[in-house]
Amino acid sequence: MNFLAHIFLSGDDELLKIGNFMADGIRGKQYEQFHLSIQKGIHLHRFIDTYTDAHPIFRQSTKRLHPNYHHYSGIIVDIFYDHFLAKNWSTYSDETLEDFTAHFYQSLRDNYDFLNPKTQKMIPYLITQNWLVSYRTVEGIAIVLEKMDHRMKSASNMRFSIKELTTYYSKFEEEFTIFFEELIAITKLKINSL
Repeated sequence: MNFLAHIFLSGDDELLKIGNFMADGIRGKQYEQFHLSIQKGIHLHRFIDTYTDAHPIFRQSTKRLHPNYHHYSGIIVDIFYDHFLAKNWSTYSDETLEDFTAHFYQSLRDNYDFLNPKTQKMIPYLITQNWLVSYRTVEGIAIVLEKMDHRMKSASNMRFSIKELTTYYSKFEEEFTIFFEELIAITKLKINSL
C-alpha cells in the first residue's frame, strides 16, 4: 500500500500515523530512536507491507503488470490501490478526503521535530502539491508514476503503467475492494496487539 492507505489504516493516533507514513525511510532497528507511538507505526507499516505482498489478490494485480514492469509491479499496484482508496474514500470514512489530508498535513507540521530528515525534506512537496488528494484522479496517478520513474532514472518505466490501469481499471478496482476490506480487519487486530 502507498502513503494514503498507510495513514488511513493507522486509526486516530497521530504519532502512529506518522510512524506508519515515514517507515519506508527507517532501516533496520533505527526505529528504536523514535517515540514509542512512532515505533508502533513503523512496526504497523512493516506488517501491512508483508501482509500485502503475500496476499493472493494483491499478487493477482501485480501479475498483470509483471511482464512489462517486473519487480516494480508491486510498487505500481501500491499506487493504483491508493487511487482506488482516494476515489472511493466515502466508502471508508465519514470525513472528507480533503479534511483528512488537511488534518494529517497539520499533524506533520505540529510534530515536525519527531520526523526523520527524509520525511522533513519531503513535507513541502507533499503539502504544496497535495499528493494525497491528487491520488483521486487517473491524471494525478499519472503524475505520481512519472515522478517515481524520474527518481529511478526512468529504468522502471512506471510512467507507462497508466495504460494498464486504464485498460484493466475495473479488474484492479474489484481486486482492491476485496483486498482492502480484509486489510482493514487484519490491521485493526494488529493495532490492538502493538
